[in-house]
Amino acid sequence: MNKGMRNSIIVLVVLIAGYYIISNKQSGLTTKSSVIYTDDVLDIHKVLIQKSGGAIELSKDADTWGISGNDTLVIRQDKIDNLLNTVLSVSRETLVSENPENWSKYSVDDSTGTHLALIDIENNTIAYFVFGRSKSDYSHNYIRIQDNNAVYLTDQNILHHLNTEDTFWGEVPQRDEEIVPGPGLQLPPDIIEKSDTTGAEFNLDDNE
Repeated sequence: MNKGMRNSIIVLVVLIAGYYIISNKQSGLTTKSSVIYTDDVLDIHKVLIQKSGGAIELSKDADTWGISGNDTLVIRQDKIDNLLNTVLSVSRETLVSENPENWSKYSVDDSTGTHLALIDIENNTIAYFVFGRSKSDYSHNYIRIQDNNAVYLTDQNILHHLNTEDTFWGEVPQRDEEIVPGPGLQLPPDIIEKSDTTGAEFNLDDNE
């Protein structure tokens, strides 16, 4: 083998080795997209959300959700649907760090993260997530799952669904109001009551 061919082989080996090193490094920072919660949502009987000193607990009695400690508001079902169908179906994608020292950088540590715990009927925590807001990409969030040190980028932003205010999840129940049919004019309740008790008739068309 002449010197020129030997040098060419050496260069080729170096290039191949460099390719595999770069590929392995990149593969270590990415992962296949996977949904964060794959169990049955019917197993969830309590939800805890905590962030920045605020916290809320949502609990289910039979098939009805409510706000723990608040008996004046009724749950807004659309908010529960967003939680179960949107938040829990978010996917983790790119692995950005496996170093716990970087948790604060991605807002997934104990103090800066938004914590979401799912609890079953026996009061066991069946899933636990910590979400962080991306400062550069508002269409995605960061996520840390359970006790795993890894931090991933999500495929969409779901933090606006994780509010800790009671009025976000509930609303004051509407009173049922009786609608009295009439020819374009509704009588005041006291007039209607008087008419019912005395048998008097009121002619709305008589201006005399």
